[in-house]
Amino acid sequence: MTTLVLCVDRANDIGRKSGLSTPVVGWEAIRSLVTDVGLADPEDSSVNCLLEALRVTRELRDEREDAEVAVISGTSENAVGADRAVALQLDELVARFDVDSAVVVIDSAEDERLVPVVESRLRVDAVDRVVVRQAHDIESTYYLLKQFLADEELRSTILVPVGVALLLLPLLLVQFTPAVALAGLAALLGAVLLYKGLAIDEFLANAPDQVRDALYSGQVSIVTYAVAAGLAIVGLFLGALAVRSPANSGEELLVPSLLFIYHSVPWLALAALTASAGRLLDELIGNEVVSTSYLNLPFGVIAIGLVLRGFAGFLLERQGELPHLVLFGQLELTPVQRLVVFIVAGIVISLVGVRISATVSDETLDDVTETGAKNKS
Repeated sequence: MTTLVLCVDRANDIGRKSGLSTPVVGWEAIRSLVTDVGLADPEDSSVNCLLEALRVTRELRDEREDAEVAVISGTSENAVGADRAVALQLDELVARFDVDSAVVVIDSAEDERLVPVVESRLRVDAVDRVVVRQAHDIESTYYLLKQFLADEELRSTILVPVGVALLLLPLLLVQFTPAVALAGLAALLGAVLLYKGLAIDEFLANAPDQVRDALYSGQVSIVTYAVAAGLAIVGLFLGALAVRSPANSGEELLVPSLLFIYHSVPWLALAALTASAGRLLDELIGNEVVSTSYLNLPFGVIAIGLVLRGFAGFLLERQGELPHLVLFGQLELTPVQRLVVFIVAGIVISLVGVRISATVSDETLDDVTETGAKNKS
């Protein structure tokens, strides 16, 4: 088995500077060629490429493998002609030698484009890219930029927001102070990163099809989702009104945030409960069997809402923002008792949901078992 160590020169720098026509084959011929190219242009990386081809050939021969070294190059001014010239020279080498595989040695990204041409005629065992040590950082950066610019999605994700930010920066600096301009650009870039990172673009692209399918299939959830969105807006509005009330002006951030949570959580929980109820009805109508996850969701929503409202009410009552909670018109609770009542209520509701889900799951399993037994009989 013969391995051909092939030094590829698409731009024909070797042939032009040495005055020789390719292919050049053989150890002594390549050694002489290294001297000719090095004397013509000592700074040319082709010298290193030729030396690397000789080194690889020596290592293969030291391992008692039959190896031959050769140089081929493009001899045309245009890219297509150069590639065809390389293909013809390679066919000549394959016809002259009993070659089974090749090791391709290159020194640039342009030469790497010829690797598929070699692969179409020979089995390529390895591609040895020669990078001159002094130019290693530049060459590595070039390959990274080449890969980056070849990816359309990366270009649209990174270059477009950066370009828009650079265009907006002069306008913002003219209209506002540098601090405001930089803050605006940071917010813009942050929004773009979140937009891509959370896959909001994919969600928005798929949303029209999902809504259309839901409308055509007569799903109940499309109506409950609309009601849930309205309830969520009401909850956010009431929470904002509680924060903006005159009695709370001049306070720190913590108390207004707790007021917002306390007044908005019931409506947000009701919105989530409405949406989950619609999804539960769709599952019941479509499959006649409800999975435990859909049964657990309404109880979990109510439990979380009670716990959040309990903690917010406890802290607000400690600050004097809320009056004491009175149960049944007679029993007045302390802040700690209020918190315990809400936490216990949340836990009880969650356990009830788990129990109901387990019961329904057992009944469904029994029905499936009975149906299977009847089918076997």
